[in-house]
Amino acid sequence: MQFQQLLYFVAVAETRHFTRAAERVHVSQPSLSQQIKALEQELGAELFSRARGNITLTDAGEALLPLARRILADTETARIEVQELAQLKRGRVRLGATPSLCTGLLPDVLRAFHDLHPGIELLIEESGSHDLVRELARGALDLALVVLPLPTPSPSLTTVELLREDLVVVSSPSAPAPGRPVRIKDLRDQPLVMFRHGYDLRELTVAACRAEGFEPTFTVEGGELDAVLGFVRAGLGLAVVPAMVAARAGRDLRVTALARPGLRRTIALAHRSDVAPPRAARELQRMLLASRRGEPERAMDID
Repeated sequence: MQFQQLLYFVAVAETRHFTRAAERVHVSQPSLSQQIKALEQELGAELFSRARGNITLTDAGEALLPLARRILADTETARIEVQELAQLKRGRVRLGATPSLCTGLLPDVLRAFHDLHPGIELLIEESGSHDLVRELARGALDLALVVLPLPTPSPSLTTVELLREDLVVVSSPSAPAPGRPVRIKDLRDQPLVMFRHGYDLRELTVAACRAEGFEPTFTVEGGELDAVLGFVRAGLGLAVVPAMVAARAGRDLRVTALARPGLRRTIALAHRSDVAPPRAARELQRMLLASRRGEPERAMDID
C-alpha cells in the first residue's frame, strides 16, 4: 500500500468521479484508475461500486476511508512539524554552561536568539566543565560552553575556541584598596572568598597561587557564583572572577586588574563529534561563534 494510492482513493471517494479526482490530484485519469485497481488487488477487495456510472463506496471502501484520511492527515502533520523545525519555528536546544558564563556571556546571546526564534525552547544546564563534558558525552546536552583545556581530553567531543577572557580581582568598596594592579603574590596575605570544588575558577586561582609558592587563605569557601559575589560585597574577602562577571556585578564592587601576565581563561563551544547538533542548536552555535569577540564594552571602573 502506497501513500499515493491512498491519496487517489480519498480523492475518488470525495468526488465520486474518477476524472474529477484525477484533476484534483494532478494526474491522468488512466494513471489514477490503474493505482486504484492496484490498491484493490493488494487489499483483496473492491473499494468502489461502478454500477451504471455511479461511483459509490463498497463496504470495504467505507471501512478504509476514515483510516486513509487519518493516514493522510498524520502525514501532513509530520510534514508541517518537520518544516517548522527546519525553519526554526519549533524545537529545543539543550545548552550547558559554567555559572560564570551564564551570568556573563549568555544573557545577551540568548536574548538575541529568543527574539529571532521565540518558538525554540532553551534548556540551560548550569555546572562545571567536568560535569558538562560528561553530560555531552552521554547525549544529555546538544552544546556546552566549557573552559579549556578540558579536564579529560575526549576524542568524542569537538571544541571550537570562542573567546579568551581576563580575570580580575573584586573587593568591597569599604575594604582597604588592594595594590594596583594586583600581583598574584599580593594575594598571599589577603583573605579570599573561594568557589566550591568543581569550579574552573577555583582551580585556576589556586594553581596560580601555588605557582607563586603559597597556599591561598580562604575566609569563606564552597559558594556558588552569586553567593561569592555577595560575600565579597559584605567585606569577607577578595575573589578572582571573570571580567564579564565583574562588569555585570554592579558598582557596589571594586574591580582591580591583575598585573601582567595576569590570568586568562579560554572558553570553547563543545559538541559531540559523532552526532550533528539539531538545526536549532546549530543556529545558536552560529550566534555564539559570531559573538566570539566578546560583549560590547561596558562601563566598568577598574582600579
